[in-house]
Amino acid sequence: MSEIPVDVATEKRRRDALGQFCFLLHVAIMVFIVVGWAVPQSRVLQFYLALLPAVVVHWQFNKNSCVLNNMESLIRTGRWRDPGNAEEGAWLHGLIRSVSGIELKPTLLDAFIYVMMALFWGLGLSHLLRG
Repeated sequence: MSEIPVDVATEKRRRDALGQFCFLLHVAIMVFIVVGWAVPQSRVLQFYLALLPAVVVHWQFNKNSCVLNNMESLIRTGRWRDPGNAEEGAWLHGLIRSVSGIELKPTLLDAFIYVMMALFWGLGLSHLLRG
């Protein structure tokens, strides 16, 4: 998920409207992944329990890149992959670095993400079963 290095100059650039929309959509999805397990409605929890594995599987099939980044690249360049898109395959990595200044190795970041996804999924399942 975090193979492409993002240089600081690229990371600091201002986002246009499309870039801002895609960034906010990523943040909204990330917030739902982090807190969605606590939603009390069973339909939302069922959606959540399907979404998390789908996100992980889609990363695997899409070579550690998010389809949202690919769609932004497609809109901008007409190509699914854009080597000039520093966030493609490294969105969370760049976010962590820009917020905390911490540079994580890709394997450590991937392990952390997958452990957290499993934890959140388990919390969601537990919440659904407790009804």
